[in-house]
Amino acid sequence: MKVKKVFSCSNCGTNASKWEGKCSACGEWNTLIEEEVHKTSKHEDKKQIWRAEGAIKQQPILIQNVKHSKSPRLSLPDKEFMRSLGGGLVPGSITLIGGEPGIGKSTLLLQLALKSQFDILYVSGEESPQQIKMRADRIGIENKTCTILAETDLNKILKQANKTTPDILIIDSIQTLLSPLVDSVAGSISQVRECTSNLQAFAKESYIPVIIIGHINKEGSIAGPKILEHIVDTVLQFEGDRNHIYRILRTKKNRFGSTDELGIYAMETSGLRQVENPSELMLSQSDEKLSGSSVATTVEGMRPMLIETQALVSQAIYGNPQRSATGFDLRRLSMLLAVLEKRAGLFFGQNDVFLNIAGGLKVQDTAIDLSIVTSLISSLHNIPVDKKMCFAGELGLTGEIRAVNRIEQRIEEAARLGFQHIFISKYSEKGLSKKAYGIEVKTLGKIEDLVTAIFT
Repeated sequence: MKVKKVFSCSNCGTNASKWEGKCSACGEWNTLIEEEVHKTSKHEDKKQIWRAEGAIKQQPILIQNVKHSKSPRLSLPDKEFMRSLGGGLVPGSITLIGGEPGIGKSTLLLQLALKSQFDILYVSGEESPQQIKMRADRIGIENKTCTILAETDLNKILKQANKTTPDILIIDSIQTLLSPLVDSVAGSISQVRECTSNLQAFAKESYIPVIIIGHINKEGSIAGPKILEHIVDTVLQFEGDRNHIYRILRTKKNRFGSTDELGIYAMETSGLRQVENPSELMLSQSDEKLSGSSVATTVEGMRPMLIETQALVSQAIYGNPQRSATGFDLRRLSMLLAVLEKRAGLFFGQNDVFLNIAGGLKVQDTAIDLSIVTSLISSLHNIPVDKKMCFAGELGLTGEIRAVNRIEQRIEEAARLGFQHIFISKYSEKGLSKKAYGIEVKTLGKIEDLVTAIFT
């Protein structure tokens, strides 16, 4: 057996005989990765393909002559997963789920397979059937239609799928599969590309939806060539802090629906629990009036949510003042502090500032700026903010409070949860009926208006 070293581009998958700083095919820098390709003289294994002999090949056809069946999406018992997919699983589609190790990808799909009434073939290249059974017992769901297969050979997997014709095929994970058509180790760029291409062809020809689990690298992107994400129909990212219980299933690509949807779960000892009303869980349950806390209305995907922003401002006693933010961009926090000092005359230079988004969420919505500065001022002056108030507005460098998108959905969510007042930008009230939501809508133009309305 001869060993040959090649360099494969992680972005486009092109092979090169030597390392180059820039890929000659796609033009990306520092994407060539060294791989060992084993050359063998046994060619008979390469002739073993999963397709049946004499399969009909596709022929060119005029688009007006194409007939398509209006098959409904497969309705799954997991509403959050259905929302992320855009309403259900499309027959013949291929879906990729990525996430950090231990975040709950395998638990999510096993739980989905156990709850579903469809015939599901769950293929695991990482765990034995006994290990999967242990997880199923922990989840506590009995199922008589879910079949487990511990296999890494792609041909054997697809031949078994052709034989049993399941309703859904689940692969855990794509980095463990091996195709006999490629002489390289599992998880290499060549293997991942070849296995994914075969799974895509199988899904399109058999009309069986395929769900794939993909590992991620240290940079946070899905391991393997970038073409992997181009091949599949849907890419879902499973996110969350392992130190907190909440998980977010975020849609990054969807050929059959919107990429603005997401699902929210809570990790418990018995598995992942769907969070249908995340606003109530993200808010403080304390009845005490404490300073440094306020409620912001944010939008994750298409879903409005209310979250609690907490701030602590204290005198610096260890020399240089500290700036720390959890779940929020630290550079944006520094910008908000500079605006408060310049436009509102509030000085934080000799104080330590700590900011936290309750619940372990990472929020990038600029509409929570108004809530954050309210929490900062509240902690600075030690004045509690009324718990029946919430905020939605972006703070500009000149101190103006700017309008945010989907303000109607934010107001409706605040009214539904029983809040009595919501502060928004005066530039958002155009075409807005303040009396139609059952909540008092107050408008602000500058940061000075916020200080006057709440803290004086």
